[in-house]
Parts: sequence; C-alpha cells; structure tokens
Amino acid sequence: MSADGTADRWLESARSAVENVRLGPKAEARGRVEEIADGIAFISGLPTVRLDELLRFDSGHTGFAQVLDRDRIGCVLLDGADAVAAGETVSGTGDVVRVPVGPQLLGRVVDPLGRPLGGKGEVAAHETLPVERPAPAIIERDLVKQPVQTGLLVVDTLFALGRGQRELIVGDRATGKTTIAVDTIINQKASDMISVYVALGQKSSSVKRAIDAIMGRGAPERTIVVVAGAADAPGLQWIAPFAGFTMAEYFRDRGQHALVVIDDLSKHAACHREIALLTRQSPGREAYPGDIFYVHARLLERAAKLSSARGGGSLTALPIAETDAGNLSAYIPTNLISITDGQIVLDAKLFNEGQKPAVDVGTSVSRVGGKTQARALRDAAASLRLDYAQFLELEMFTRFGGMPDAHIRDQLTRGARIRRILAQAQHAPLRLADELALVLAVQNGILDPLDMPQITAFRASLADMLDREAPAALASIQKDGTLDAAGRKAMLDALRRHAGALVGPAAAASDAGSTPAAPGAAPE
Repeated sequence: MSADGTADRWLESARSAVENVRLGPKAEARGRVEEIADGIAFISGLPTVRLDELLRFDSGHTGFAQVLDRDRIGCVLLDGADAVAAGETVSGTGDVVRVPVGPQLLGRVVDPLGRPLGGKGEVAAHETLPVERPAPAIIERDLVKQPVQTGLLVVDTLFALGRGQRELIVGDRATGKTTIAVDTIINQKASDMISVYVALGQKSSSVKRAIDAIMGRGAPERTIVVVAGAADAPGLQWIAPFAGFTMAEYFRDRGQHALVVIDDLSKHAACHREIALLTRQSPGREAYPGDIFYVHARLLERAAKLSSARGGGSLTALPIAETDAGNLSAYIPTNLISITDGQIVLDAKLFNEGQKPAVDVGTSVSRVGGKTQARALRDAAASLRLDYAQFLELEMFTRFGGMPDAHIRDQLTRGARIRRILAQAQHAPLRLADELALVLAVQNGILDPLDMPQITAFRASLADMLDREAPAALASIQKDGTLDAAGRKAMLDALRRHAGALVGPAAAASDAGSTPAAPGAAPE
C-alpha cells in the first residue's frame, strides 16, 4: 500500500463499480439494410419499430420510419443516400426526430436538424423538441385580434393579417411571393415578433438573396433561418417546415409572438410525393398520396393565438405556394386555400406591367381582416378597396372609347392615384403612420392635383415631413394605433401643405415657360 492510500482508494472504487454491474442477458433488436436508393432505405429485422421512429445506422447516420410493412420498413434518410450502404446494421432509438430550440438559435442559419450553416460554430441549444407536435386545442386558443404589420400598404390596408393567422401567399413563379414574405420579416424590426424563415427546395442564389435582405435590413438577433436546399436529402426537406414550426413554438409557448414563413409548400408537396412513390405507396390525385392534405393541415393548424391561460403567445404562418399559369384550382393550391385563413394572390400580368407587389385585389382575401387592423387605418381605409375595385372596372370599360363625364374622370383620377400608392419598392416597408398618411392623402383628394412623378416625390419625403410637422399624431399612432380628431386634422393639414409645396414649383415653372401672346393675337 502506498503512503497516501491511493491503491486502497482505487481498489475500493473498482469493487464498488463491479458490485453495481447488473449481469444477465440483454436483448437488442438489430436490423439490416436490404436495399437503398434515392434517399430511401428498406430495412428488415426490426419488428418493434414504430411509425416515425428515429433509426440510427452503424455509420452514425439517421433516418425515420415512414412505411411499416409486414416484412420490412421504409426508412427516409436524413443524410445523403451515399452515406449508408446495403448490408449495414441499424437499430431503433425509441424516440422521434427532434430539433434544438431556444434563444441560442436566434441570428443563426441552420439546417432542419439545427446543424449550423452560417460558419458561426455549433448551436449551443440546451433543449430539443419533436418536429411533430400536436396543435393547440380549441379551448386553448384565443381570438385573433392583434395586427401583424407587414409594412406593405396593399396588404395592411386591404388584407390585414393578425397574430395567430394563417395566410397563404400564392402565385406563379417569379411574381414576388418571397419578396412579400421577406418584407414582412424585415418590418418586424420595429415589433416584438420573432421570425423563422424556412427555405425549402430553393436555389442557393435565391436563398442567399433572401438571407442577405433579412440579415442586412431586418433584425437578425430575432430571426432564425432554416435551409433545406434542393440538393439536400428528401427526408431533410420533408421535416424542414415541421422543424421551423417547432423552433417558433418554443417562443410562442413562453408568451412571445412568432412568425413562420414556409417557402414553399408546393416543393414540400412534391417532396412528399417523391417519398411516397419511392416507398411504393399508392398515388392519388395528380400522383400525390391521399394524405398530403392531412400533412399540410396538421402542420398549419399549429399556428394559433393562445389564450391568456396558456401565456397569450401567438404563432403566425405565412406559407407560400406556387401556381402554374395562374391556376388557383390546381390540387395543392386548392388544398392550402381550404386550410388557411385567406390568401394573397399575385398576378403575373400585374407584375409584368410593373405593379409591385402584384397583388390581385379581386381574388385575394383575409378571413380575419379588419378585426386585426389598427383602428386609425381601418377607419381611413374603409372604402379604399371598393373605390379601387370600381376604378379597375371603369378603366376597363373606358378603354373601348368614348368621353366619360366629369364624375367618371374624377373616379379615374382617384383610382390611378390609389394604384400608384399601392405600388411599393421591395425591402422598403412602411411605418403604420406612413401608411395611414398615404391613405388619408389619397382618400381626401390631396393627391389629385399631383402628377405621377410628383406623387413619387411626395411619398419619398413623407416620413421626414411627418416626423417634423406631425409628431403628436405619430406618437398616438405608434402607441396604440389610434388617431383622434385633432390629430387627424393636424395630419391632413400637414399633408396638404406638403402636396402644395410640390404643386407650387411645378405651376410656377409652367407659367415661366409660357410665351406671352402678342397684342391682338387670337387665342388658341
């Protein structure tokens, strides 16, 4: 024995370790990969595996059980197909697919499993949650009555969104669907909402543009970006929207407010169809499996405004879907329209004419609508949609010729200015006060004397003018979204002075450029 008793202490610890060992037979189910291709592995020898259970291969890679046949399992890999070989052994974990959650993900770009993609090191999350979670029960929900300000005048005035709502953004390829969603995320820089942007099956260049816009113009410290690229494994793409919802639900369940953008669910449906066909499930309509509606329904039902007993948090969903030649009656868009609380429809014709955002006000709708609008904006924009719809009809009929009367000319003038203010540059969301000022200006005829270039100048200098000349009205709007009669009058007076300052120089220049008529000359 050594002087300090080291050998005795080692012997005692060894004896304790041996005494605590439980000896006896241990059963462990092990399966074998029979066949693998295209991100799907067929496995035999695991009779106790459950649906959606996480499976682990000897190589360290993972997948989840998608099909349970009598003699084999269809496993969807979460890594590339070349990472697993036929003959490899596999075992069940007794758990489902989980993703890291928590504030450690904020400001990060990750894949659907929470693995970092932005070069900032590992995500030090302390908690994980399943990607598939039940939606809140009806008794746990509250009314959707708080606004989500998108900063887009055409949306906030005509198709207002609420916290806890599910609003579909749908349109043809390259019509600005992602831009609307990204601008909404950017506008949350001035709110308390946490944003989760899920890029699914998109080109790397498109994803990079969206990330640069969000991180450069928005609030990256309150944003999570989840990326499942077009070249990633089908299993990784399939779980991406579910992972995004789980990451957002962490904050919702703690009384905070979150926004999830899924870009886009058309590609998710194609991924689900691919997996179903590879695992030899029977196709249904348009080769989509019969459960595709249920897959998207159980995903989007997780968006909700929770009751005060559950903390009062909210989760708002903006799924995106792509149409072909404007066909809203296609299978997937029809499914999603029936699941969501409204849709923002983008029109390729409007986009090509330069009207951006190219929102079709005739087919777009929000089934929550004015209940969530700021009070001042709701009062000011009460007749805006009807006025604009009437203008579009009148414009179509007057194209056939004929001289309209003065009343019709006034309606056409007003409608043209409504269309002008609804157009908006990308990544330049407006404050609520700026939106209200533009609506008041157009509805009260303040913009009627201005031509189109002057309206552009009016809009460009509007924010600075309001900060300078209507600070009390701005403070009231920013505080609770209301504006009393005195504040409304002050804002209208400031708008009239602002418009008059633009009309004055133009009129003076026109007068200075005219040539005086010679004495006795006949008028033209």
